[in-house]
Amino acid sequence: MHESSRRTKGKVRWSKLYSFSCLRPHTSDPDSAQELIGQPGFSRVVFCNEPQLHKTKPYKYTSNSVSTKKYTAVTFLPKALFEQFRRVANLYFLLTAALSITSLSPVKPLTLIGPLVFVVGISMLKEAVEDWYRFLQDLNVNSRTVKARAENGLFVDKLWREISVGDVVKVNKDEYFSSDLLLLSSSYEDGVCYVETMNLDGETSLKIKRCLEVTLHLNEDAKFSEFKATTRCEDPNPSLYTFVGNLEFENKIYPLSPTQILLRDSKLRNTDYVYGAVIFSGHDTKVVRNSTMSPSKRSRIEKKMDKVIYLLFSMLLLISLVTSIGSAVDIKSDMSQRWYLSLEDSDPLFDPSNPSKSGFLQFIRAIILYGYLIPISLYVSIELVKTLQATFINKDKKMYDEATCKSVQARTSNLNEELGQVEIILSDKTGTLTCNQMEFRKCSVAGISYGGNINEVDIAASKRMNTEIEAYRSSIDQSDTTSQSLEMSEFSVVDIITQQAILRGHENADNLNARNSRLSDVRKESVIKDIKGFNFRDDRLMNNQWIYRSDWYDMTMFFRVMALCHTGIPVEDGQTDKLKYEAESPEEVAFLIASQEFGFQFFQRTQSLMTLKELDPSSGKQVKREYKLLHLLEFSSSRKRMSVIVRDEDGKIYLLCKGADSIIFDRLADNGGAYLEATTSHLSNYAEDGFRTLAFAYRVLELAEYEQWNSIFMQAKTTVGPEREELLKHATEMIEKELILLGVVAVEDKLQKGVLECIDKLAQAGIKIWLLTGDKKETAINIGFSCSLLRQDMKQFHVCLSKETESKNQLKVTISKIDDMEEEILHQIESSNQVMCQDNNKDSPFALVVDGRALEIALKSDVRSQFLQLAVNCASVICCRVSPKHKALVVAHRRWHIQITRLVKKHTGKTTLAFGDGANDVGMIQEADIGVGISGMEGMQAVMASDFSLPQFRFLERLLIVHGHWCYKRISKMVLYFVYKNIAFGLTLFYYEILTNFSGNSLYDDWYMVMFNVLLTSLPVISLGVFEQDVSSDVCLQFPSLYRQGQRNIIFSWSRIVGWILNGIVAASVIFLANVYIFSPAAFRQEGHVADITHFGAIMYTCLIWTVNCQIALIITHFTWIQHLVIWGSILLWYIFALAYGALPPDYSQRGFNIITESIGSTPMYWIATFLVTVVALLPYFTHIALQRLLYPMDDHIIQEMKQCKKDVTENQMWLREQRNSQRSTQVGFSARVDARIRSFKEGLSLKRISIYNKSATNTPFYKSWTSSPLFS
Repeated sequence: MHESSRRTKGKVRWSKLYSFSCLRPHTSDPDSAQELIGQPGFSRVVFCNEPQLHKTKPYKYTSNSVSTKKYTAVTFLPKALFEQFRRVANLYFLLTAALSITSLSPVKPLTLIGPLVFVVGISMLKEAVEDWYRFLQDLNVNSRTVKARAENGLFVDKLWREISVGDVVKVNKDEYFSSDLLLLSSSYEDGVCYVETMNLDGETSLKIKRCLEVTLHLNEDAKFSEFKATTRCEDPNPSLYTFVGNLEFENKIYPLSPTQILLRDSKLRNTDYVYGAVIFSGHDTKVVRNSTMSPSKRSRIEKKMDKVIYLLFSMLLLISLVTSIGSAVDIKSDMSQRWYLSLEDSDPLFDPSNPSKSGFLQFIRAIILYGYLIPISLYVSIELVKTLQATFINKDKKMYDEATCKSVQARTSNLNEELGQVEIILSDKTGTLTCNQMEFRKCSVAGISYGGNINEVDIAASKRMNTEIEAYRSSIDQSDTTSQSLEMSEFSVVDIITQQAILRGHENADNLNARNSRLSDVRKESVIKDIKGFNFRDDRLMNNQWIYRSDWYDMTMFFRVMALCHTGIPVEDGQTDKLKYEAESPEEVAFLIASQEFGFQFFQRTQSLMTLKELDPSSGKQVKREYKLLHLLEFSSSRKRMSVIVRDEDGKIYLLCKGADSIIFDRLADNGGAYLEATTSHLSNYAEDGFRTLAFAYRVLELAEYEQWNSIFMQAKTTVGPEREELLKHATEMIEKELILLGVVAVEDKLQKGVLECIDKLAQAGIKIWLLTGDKKETAINIGFSCSLLRQDMKQFHVCLSKETESKNQLKVTISKIDDMEEEILHQIESSNQVMCQDNNKDSPFALVVDGRALEIALKSDVRSQFLQLAVNCASVICCRVSPKHKALVVAHRRWHIQITRLVKKHTGKTTLAFGDGANDVGMIQEADIGVGISGMEGMQAVMASDFSLPQFRFLERLLIVHGHWCYKRISKMVLYFVYKNIAFGLTLFYYEILTNFSGNSLYDDWYMVMFNVLLTSLPVISLGVFEQDVSSDVCLQFPSLYRQGQRNIIFSWSRIVGWILNGIVAASVIFLANVYIFSPAAFRQEGHVADITHFGAIMYTCLIWTVNCQIALIITHFTWIQHLVIWGSILLWYIFALAYGALPPDYSQRGFNIITESIGSTPMYWIATFLVTVVALLPYFTHIALQRLLYPMDDHIIQEMKQCKKDVTENQMWLREQRNSQRSTQVGFSARVDARIRSFKEGLSLKRISIYNKSATNTPFYKSWTSSPLFS
């Protein structure tokens, strides 16, 4: 059976199925295309089956090896060093390290060179490791194998990197194409093959490719022994949808089009094998051309951190200047009187004869000494923290997709904190929000809707209102007749409960029917099956129950249209008696599966015959019927409909048509719209639910009418010339009229799991989502409703060219016509802005829908600012492409993704995140502040260009709202703490300079200064950056409004930065002045010893270590044993270091010799002073946070207190109230849509009550007698 099915499929010549030119070259004017060959941009020459000719110039092209790594062994050192010293702080420390080897340095060179080498080395090591992983990924791709023709004529396995231009390769089923290939032949006799382009555009529907007829015979290995041909074509370019070239074969020239080109990283499907010649290889292929080098991205915090470094550097210059001036003044006035200092006359730092020179040298010396104001370990600490953060993100089990066995991957760790500041998401649709898998959901036949009238929004609304939505809908629906209403009543409340269970995902939904005694025996036996592509539940039609209905004839014709009007081919399943289907669009597959479930199985197709197994309503048995296919008028974006003309076994000729409702309704006969009003109402409900809809209609043709039309049509079909298309269009208009409406179908472009919930949470977090799709406007709007980006009470602004303007500019575009289009678009934008400004309801949501042609015009400089202002003020933005007919728009498809992304960033200044899954999304992903690619399917182009990869869209919720929120707060607190502790440390050196009349001496031992940033304060701040959580992950998801702190940049605002600088100044002042006040006036040991620079430095250093480590303990809100270990361990480590360092001989330990054991450790005043100074230094910050939490608490402060007091358990209503309060400003998302539906239901119920009251009042005897009285008249 399988072989017969395969042979049948092989006999179908797709080129003869169609009446139009869908499989012919797409070049509208072949002669003009040929003129381009040989011109600049069209100079490539490929010798097919002669790869040896491409080993020397001028025909030597790039190899097929692809590399995405940033460095090579030669370029790593210079490039990595350049990247490191682009940072201002590293450049400064390079300067100070160079100065440290001079006599001006107050410290040893090792204390400055060592930390710099360590910091830069760690960062370069991280870069090397990340690039190594890129190299391994490239190696894996380049090591794939493909069968290529060798010199001996045999097809042997070759690595992808060994393939060269001109090679003839054989690609088998389910293999990827190694290069851009010219299709020569396939396993089908007419040269057709099926290609999956998921890697390129995210589409799972199969594309049909077809070779030239002249190469059809090349379908065996041996036949290539004499094959030689020359291809002249366009130069390498990134356009995925165009190709211009010709094939010179056997002294004849044949034009080529995109139909003959197989792009790299596409996959061969449902075709045993194909032969192809390599046209573009490696980095010349179109998909790699789309994958340009990833731009260097930096987060907003990192950019702002540079400004903070500039501020600290300004402070450094200021205090160095004060030191320089103070030293010069002191040298000039008092230095000659200080004979006891025994200064050498040759010392340039203290030369009374030249105080200006001494002051300048002291300035340089001060820059080196006060360099600790600039945190050298900040960058390396952040690099380490970000790497650990990325590791935790990658290991998050809640972002692991079991279906694909993949998890989130942070491909770069530079943008972790940027995840917490996203305000606009630019998302692709197909493969990103949707699965590109159509499901048959509902239908309306003869004015009656089937498949249930409730959806998830209704269920959520009814749950909150405690109202039966289905009963309400039925009560207010006045469109059906009495007989239809009786039939509708068969859909009982039990079915509603079942439907709710299905929508909620209950596996035991069918058991609900079994438990209800009111169900018939048929319903008791029915079992809800999980059928891919078919999600329809209605007992009135299922299990062949439709044959007992009064409108069975309309039902029969409806299902026949579904089973016959398509381009699908049946495929044996092998496991069940059900068939699977392949078709050009997923909608057709869904229709064929649905017709099979309703008893109309399409099971065989030849060139001119279609065979069904139909359910006969009269007998209730399935019969085999054959229909002769006379004509197939295919679907196109301009026609928006498809028709087949068939003859049944009785000789009757039918035209079966399906298409957009507006197109079908305009072509109905006078008596063909009996169900038009009810059908239109159902269409509105289906569209509101986000379903795609198509209308079904038919007409019976008389033989004479058909024969007359057929002669006209065949004459038009055989016409050669530019007028052919117009003649065909006119012919189809003649026959596709006087239709009889049967009904409409509703299919759902199935959303990925969790998309609704994810979008709802993102909306509550204050994130706007822009949908960028190549679909037509109607489809994009349906998806907008489906994923809750649109809702029924939302005002929609449509920016698009009118049909008149489009038709005027299709043939030739002039400057005046462009001006007219700009004027039309500008008028629409200004009108929309005016409506928005005049709207009194500030909470009223707006949505913008703009098509591709209008978008192209709106992004021009004249209209750009007004368009972006309108777009930013709308709650939802949907950018769609009505028609890809214009070549310029198709070529610009990738560019306007990039352009709009760039303009949104520039105009709004907000953080943008781009989300896509195909090669056509690469530009958008790379241009956005954060690029995210889908890794759940097989596509890798978007992933390789992305900063983060996710297996499913739903994981974006946790990535942003949890990890993004955490990382933003962690990095912000880290930077602020670094600023604080380095100012506290550096200013004590400056204060000591003032105390000693700018002597240039260092208060601390050299190794104390090294250990401060490297060891004694580094681990606590790293633990802060890795483990800090203001609230738990569950609370983050329950209160997504907490995410807005990052959008408003509350934690890293300039007020916070200045506040922490002042906190550092206060801490340094308290530590220095308190110690001077305590230890200067009197002896601190029993022997009468006073504190010298050694004791003074060690005591002050101890107070400093205690203060900065206790300060970070006050910052941290989420303690683990790790934080306790590193904070208190760092303090303990100071004493261990002091003991170990002091135990060394004096030649090594110098001022630190036995400083603890013999000097300060045995003094009680030392321990008392340490405690008092630490408490006083921390008191200002402690007072600040206490007053803030008491008087001006932030959202996270309130939640923390509620969790700490367990209010979420003891007072659950309070907890829920706070959750609801955090959702009030949401305008899009599932929650907002439910709120809007509740308001709509309440208004409807209120009107219903008024109507019932008025009706009951007018029926009273008093009212009747009063209205009949003479007074009333």
